[in-house]
Parts: sequence; C-alpha cells; structure tokens
Amino acid sequence: MSFNYQDDNVLARFFGKASNYTDIPTPLYSEYNVKKGLRNEDGTGVRIGLTKVSDVIGYEKNEAGQVIPCEGDLLYRGYSIKDLIENRKGNFGYEETCFLLLFGYLPDAAQFEDFKASLAIRYELPDKFLANEILSSPSKNLMNRLQMLTLALYNVDENPDDTDVYQTLLKGINLIAKYPALGVYSYQAKMYQLFHSSLIIHYPRPDYSVAENILYMLRLNGTFTQREASLLDAILVIHADHGGGNNSTFTDVVIGSTGTDLYSAICGSVGSLKGPKHGGANVSVSEMMTEIIERTQYKMDEELIRQVVNDLLDRKMYDKSGLIYGFGHAVYTLSDPRAELLRSLCRNLAIEQDCLEKFEFLELFEKTVKDVVYKRKKKVLPTNVDFYSGFAYKLLGIPEDLFTPLFAIARISGWVAHNVENKLYDGRIMRPATKYVGEHMDYVPMDGR
Repeated sequence: MSFNYQDDNVLARFFGKASNYTDIPTPLYSEYNVKKGLRNEDGTGVRIGLTKVSDVIGYEKNEAGQVIPCEGDLLYRGYSIKDLIENRKGNFGYEETCFLLLFGYLPDAAQFEDFKASLAIRYELPDKFLANEILSSPSKNLMNRLQMLTLALYNVDENPDDTDVYQTLLKGINLIAKYPALGVYSYQAKMYQLFHSSLIIHYPRPDYSVAENILYMLRLNGTFTQREASLLDAILVIHADHGGGNNSTFTDVVIGSTGTDLYSAICGSVGSLKGPKHGGANVSVSEMMTEIIERTQYKMDEELIRQVVNDLLDRKMYDKSGLIYGFGHAVYTLSDPRAELLRSLCRNLAIEQDCLEKFEFLELFEKTVKDVVYKRKKKVLPTNVDFYSGFAYKLLGIPEDLFTPLFAIARISGWVAHNVENKLYDGRIMRPATKYVGEHMDYVPMDGR
C-alpha cells in the first residue's frame, strides 16, 4: 500500500478531532496528586527505588522538608567523582570505574589487570559483523544504529534470553567492550556510504584503554597525545552513571523488570538517551554555541555577550525556546561537579592546542549567563556537564554525530550495574498507575454515528 498527500490530510482531520476530545485539563493533575514528569512540587524527583550504585547530590532538605541548595557531588559506590578523576591509573580511569560500578568495590592491582584483560578480549566484533551489520547498512542517526546493532548482537549470542544475574553481568561486560567499536564504525560507515569519504578501519588494540581505542579507531592515522586520551577517559568516567533516576537508567530498569533480555533493555536506554532533553542535549549545546560564535566571533565583549544571553532568554535566537542549553539541572542546584571537572581538563588541553582564547570565551559566556539569569529571575543556574563536553569533543576532533553515542558508550556501564542490582534486590515488574479521567461511553453502531 502506498500513501500520498491526500492520505495525510485525511489522517490529520482524524487527529484534530481526537486531540480535541482527549484534552486533559491541567487542574486534574493536582486533584489526583499526579506528579508530572515524576517530579514533586518542589522540583525534586519522585522516589522510585533504592540503589547502592551511585548518588547524585544536588541539594539538602531541612527538617521542614524544604530544598536547600548546595554544591553538587556525584558518588560512584560512595566514592566522589572528583577523587576517581584525580586518582586515575593512566588512561584507564574508565576501566576502574566500570569495575567499581559493576562489582561494588575498587580493585587491587591484580584484579585491575585481570579486568582490563577481560575487557580487551571482548573488544573485537563477531566474524563478519562489521561487514554484514555495520558497513552494509549505514544509518543517518548513529543512536538509532546503536539500537539496531545492540539487537544484532542478541542474534549472535548463543543464549541471549538468559537473564540469570551472573549471565547478565557477562553479557553486559561484553557490550561495554564492544560499544566503542559499534559507535566509531557506525560513524565511519555513514561517512563512507552516504558522503563518499575514505574508509579506513583500525581494529581495536588490546593494549589500549577504551578511551585510547576510540581515538585510535576514529582517526585516520590512529595517533593521539596522552593529554587527549586523558581528557576522553575523564569524559567517559564522568558520564558512566548518574543515579537510578535519570531517564535512560530508569528505562533500563523498567524494561529489565519485565524479565526480558539485557539487549532489549539497553536498546531502550539508548533510545531514551538520544532525546535532546537527555543525552542529546550536548548536540543542542554545540549547535547553539555555533550560532553564538558566528554572531560574536569569539570577541571578549561582555556587553555583546550579555545581549546574546538576553536574546536567547527572549526567544530571539537559536531555536527560540527561551532555553540556554548547557545550564540548569533537575538535581544540581549550585554546581554540577562534572562541569567543574571538565572545565579544568578542557583548559589544560586548550593550552596544549594553542586555543586558550576560545576556552576563555566559553568561561566569559558561562559567567555572563549566570549573572543575567540571576538578575532577571533571582535564580542560581548551575553550569551543566553538556556545556563543556561539546567543547571537549571538538578539542579532540570528535564529530558532532558521535557526541551522544559517546555518552552511550560511557553510560552503558551504569545501565548494566543498575540492571543487575534490580534483579538482585527488587525483581518485581514495575507497574505504576494512572487515573482514567475520560468519559464512559455507550457504544453506537456505525450507521447511527
């Protein structure tokens, strides 16, 4: 069956009538105590579970239950993200973070070497997978491609529906190891097939870390500096998890609670992370900053930048949403520790690459945004990790197409950890409730409608 413009008009009429009928008055949400977006009245999240994997600290509550802003922190199994970043072992900080999230404790030297080896032997893709699943069928959107490739790995698993906790952990480690190749090769396939770019495939090296392999596989000459690899490794650590309530992790646990396979749960999480209100926000920041830079030409002119910020808030620039992407967060109130860490790391690489003036422009823009928003709204707006992650990726020569897939490559470790934890300590299918507020109707035969 083929569809044409007339069909679209017919369906549009149906939709218009249905939309009017199904209108749900806003006051009903308060009447039935429905938490839109699973958010409480004070903006905090509705509690939907317990976890020991990680904790997002963005505010405190006093005895009266009021939210008190505080400096942010992110804990993985009780360890501050700041300590994990500062005490990394070379460019293998992400590997240590994966071990910590998955097993619940920091490894000793021998355990660490064994775990790195266990990841390395799983780097390579199955036979003919690259040719048959990736190069032969590129996708316009790499997050959609990651979903399809995740399900393709289901097909080569000898027992993909085994949801035993230990087997889920093994499948998860296999996905963690293979996701860098899936992401990078999907990008190369897209550029080769759709844009006729040269295709050069570097197979992952077992002696390289995940961060090093991403740069090695992505770059034509396979070379990188230690500072570049260190920055990417830090980004992976920073994005590895963010509590059990973030949308993609919640999606993972909801899907996993049905008893389905891990591949399906991870596929759902990738779809969630793709959204511009979640992982896709880093692309929105990059696009917004491109327009801002075109207007300002990196001029350190505080009045010009202030006008740009006001124009963004007044819906006169970029997507005219009134939002300034890269600022504000659902949990953090005064500061996002991930942004604070990235700012320092980006400065170091910007100095090495002789583009400090671009970094200092970002700092001035950040300062101006906070000042303008506070004066207009009397609100402290923390800088989000997305504000600096896009700049970091550009310093590393990573294309915008890979911004959100890199987020998924990092976050899959957290998804696996939460999936396993839920199987161990909860195990019930998630089944929240909704309240029906429509009318009860008597059926009318077709000739009487």
